[in-house]
Amino acid sequence: MPEREQELTTISDTDWTPEHHEAIIIGGGQAGLATAYYLLRSGVDTLVLDNQPNPGGGWLHVWPSLRLFSTAEFSNLPGWPMPPYDGFPPACHVVDYLAAYERRYRIPVQRPVTVNEVIYEKGTYHVWAGTKSWTTENVVAATGTWSAPFVPSHPGTFAGTQWHSANYPGTTPFRSTTVAVVGGANSGAQIAAELTSVAEVTWYTRQPPRWMPDEVDGRVLFRRNRLRALALQRGEPDPGTDSALGDIVVLPEVRRARDTGRLQATPMFTSLDEIDADHLIWCTGFRSAIGPIRRLLDHGRPKHPGLHVVGYGDWTGPGAATITGVGPYAKQAARRIAASVGRTVK
Repeated sequence: MPEREQELTTISDTDWTPEHHEAIIIGGGQAGLATAYYLLRSGVDTLVLDNQPNPGGGWLHVWPSLRLFSTAEFSNLPGWPMPPYDGFPPACHVVDYLAAYERRYRIPVQRPVTVNEVIYEKGTYHVWAGTKSWTTENVVAATGTWSAPFVPSHPGTFAGTQWHSANYPGTTPFRSTTVAVVGGANSGAQIAAELTSVAEVTWYTRQPPRWMPDEVDGRVLFRRNRLRALALQRGEPDPGTDSALGDIVVLPEVRRARDTGRLQATPMFTSLDEIDADHLIWCTGFRSAIGPIRRLLDHGRPKHPGLHVVGYGDWTGPGAATITGVGPYAKQAARRIAASVGRTVK
């Protein structure tokens, strides 16, 4: 991998005079960068606020062995393709791509900045990060989900160490231990499969695993999501989500563990008291990390003009949480913002 260049803008602790921008994007991951790309090309004064220390968004925090479901040529942000990679790219390849994309298009990102509140007043949004603030008529929420892991409530107690896929560090801490993995979707299958080579694993799922056909990967899912999005835009019936095919993409490592009998599901427990293991890993998904704008939404829809949400999966559109799939939704938000300030997205 090429060495990552870090170009950070650090907010000082000196006196702060609020800056005004035509658009402020909260989040510097794939959704934020894609939206900034379209806005900057149309001449909209844009600022991105990102709470990470380096470029890469949520990809900075995934477990070491995580790979894309798609090959590099099916994992592109608008304007510039991901560099080639032999096979399914790992997270570090994605991070390098996002960092290079940010540099290539000179996207103005200030980091690390944690936005904790957005206030709407008489047509203007006041974006607050601690004691510092910015003003704008247009806010794009592109904060993703990785910082909002979900753990369901269960009775009983578990005496071992609990983890979530959000902070799963790879196999090292689990060698020669017993591990319970909870979750019947992709992260549960991938983590359980990986751990079967170093630990005694019990994989808990609510129903028997629903494997997608072995030939299905992100390329197939991308095409399905595009057809779905187009159908919904035309007002036609929804042709069906990815879950119609199954819940688990059968990556090579998962297939090997499944076909050799190492990866077998166990019916879900009813109480934590039933788990006899050293570690418990929750692979139970995420919620949208919308804390700063939560009060500005009504049943998921913006209460005021100028607020846009991009990149949160089916909430914002089929495939919107994927690298390639976010482009159309980023362009749609950018088009509305540009029109509000008298410009046009090409």
